Amino acid sequence: MNANPLAAYRETRVKTASPGQLVVMLYDEAIKQSDTAIGLMGPDSKPKPENIERVNAALGKVQDIITELMASLDFDAGGQLAKDLFALYVWFGREILEANIRKEVGRVEAVRKSLAELREAWADAASKSQGGSSSPVGVNIAG
Repeated sequence: MNANPLAAYRETRVKTASPGQLVVMLYDEAIKQSDTAIGLMGPDSKPKPENIERVNAALGKVQDIITELMASLDFDAGGQLAKDLFALYVWFGREILEANIRKEVGRVEAVRKSLAELREAWADAASKSQGGSSSPVGVNIAG
């Protein structure tokens, strides 16, 4: 028996998700971590010294998720869309890196806005492919 029911639920949710749903979950977490960093940085982009480590951790998680999204692209099946997403993810990664170095909240907000828009598109695609075994074009999430 798992000592942490929430962890067990999350693990089951991930294991039973479709590839499209997994992508949406990655976007959800990237948005959540972006929100955490934005909140800790404050509107003036000057996080309190005691929050700098937490900002770094949150933005590091966003970068890790972006890397995972990049790795999940299937260029054979996705064609130009996969290439366009890859270029966008590269831009996201650079912006998050610069935002972390310079503690610029505006860069995080710009990436977060784009992540939210893409998340909605992926959620729509995942819900439309639900019920069938097909996954959104250009995604290859290997377990």
